[in-house]
Amino acid sequence: MPVPPAAATLEEAIQAALATVDDPEIRRPITELGMVKGFTVADGRVRVELLLTVAGCPLRDKLNADITAALTRIPGITSVEIDFGVMTAEQRQQLQANLRGGAGAAAEPVIPFAQPGSRTRVYAIASGKGGVGKSSVTVNLAAALAKRGLSVGVVDADIYGHSVPRMLGVDGRPTRVEDMIMPPQAHGVKVISIGMFTAGNAAVVWRGPMLHRALQQFLSEVYWGDLDVLLLDLPPGTGDVAISLAQLLPNAEILVVTTPQAAAAEVAERAGAIALQTHQRLVGVVENMSWLELPDGSRMEVFGAGGGATVADSLTRTVGASVPLLGQIPLDTRVREAGDAGAPIVVADPAAPAAQALDAVAERLAVRRESLVGKPLGLMVNARRG
Repeated sequence: MPVPPAAATLEEAIQAALATVDDPEIRRPITELGMVKGFTVADGRVRVELLLTVAGCPLRDKLNADITAALTRIPGITSVEIDFGVMTAEQRQQLQANLRGGAGAAAEPVIPFAQPGSRTRVYAIASGKGGVGKSSVTVNLAAALAKRGLSVGVVDADIYGHSVPRMLGVDGRPTRVEDMIMPPQAHGVKVISIGMFTAGNAAVVWRGPMLHRALQQFLSEVYWGDLDVLLLDLPPGTGDVAISLAQLLPNAEILVVTTPQAAAAEVAERAGAIALQTHQRLVGVVENMSWLELPDGSRMEVFGAGGGATVADSLTRTVGASVPLLGQIPLDTRVREAGDAGAPIVVADPAAPAAQALDAVAERLAVRRESLVGKPLGLMVNARRG
């Protein structure tokens, strides 16, 4: 990025260049975050004192490379040296307060997506039973939405069967700044999962209260920034997490994933019908593993046919509002291979039929109009007219 022409002195040019460098986790300028303690320049050599949020910051090398690249674009700068330090507890608390809009560290964390003015669309991806590809649908929708330029986050709320980090290729752990968590990112998607806080492949053996607290922390203590879309990959069924979600995010909309199989469809109907009790909106149904494309161009319906349409029709009758079938995703080994490799198929092979079907579902979610229920319409009424 070129140095702004308004820079009258070399020092001003350096300051302007540093302001173009974003912290890789927080995605805001390092100058704005108070990370630049100071700098000196002499004979074309710049020395920058940079304060990391935590010791052993995993993105230190990227900061080094980005700052060096920004400063060496300035005419006359021949070398850059960066001295890394660490913020004090007070400086981290101030950073936390700034990121939370001025709320101090002692303030009770709030869930930004549950606030009346939130513009984030929240989709809870649910299924009646396991094995229907709910997590694969979640990560691919997230990556497809991010490709459209939207700011996207994913909460892996499937506490017992967490798999989202692997499918998105996230192997790093979150960074903690005081009591605020910076989520790792992959393919333009911010991700948080209980798997990032457990040792190896350890099992999570929790009951309702602990599950509720974990979900609450993921929503309130993680620094998500200004998200356009938040996706939650729920555990199968209608258990504790689904109930907690309704309490913490009553505005969340439910997307039901099923397969064409009659047994899976029946269970999926029960998962979707929970919206009647929680008063949440059903955004639609996605049928996964709909058919297998054969080499001769014909289709083999491995798991039967019609399950997605059956679920959509049944839920429409149950809730008394349209619950559309948003898409049918063909069975394709490349979806599994891409997930195992940490690159969703919409990114790894966007021309594949499964990728195109998932992309079409993401398009419908991205362009859905926001509801006007409960919101002022900005209309003025003349009281003198009758």
